[in-house]
Amino acid sequence: MPRFHIPDDNDALLAECAVDTFRSGGPGGQHANKVESAVRLTHGPSGLVVTSQASRSQFRNKALAVAELRRRLEEANRPQKRRIATRPTAASKRRRLKTKRQQSEKKALRQKPRRGEG
Repeated sequence: MPRFHIPDDNDALLAECAVDTFRSGGPGGQHANKVESAVRLTHGPSGLVVTSQASRSQFRNKALAVAELRRRLEEANRPQKRRIATRPTAASKRRRLKTKRQQSEKKALRQKPRRGEG
């Protein structure tokens, strides 16, 4: 995954984002129904989208969204751990084959006997 530059101050980070405001759902009565206090930030370089509608205040929601965006960008910049290839143990292979054999024997008993055998 590509690494993204994260500006030190929030204003510079906000300058890289498209900011949308909308009405948040949930409780809050007339205030929640009439005021556009929810904030959606779309970070241009990375394409990450963060929304916040926890508070009644648009200013506070914007601050929460910027903090969440910063956290997600730092997580995206963190190098991924290399996958260590593992293989099943001999005992687990034996157990798997044993259960497969038991299942096939159980299913074989359900079939009608074939003519010419027995």
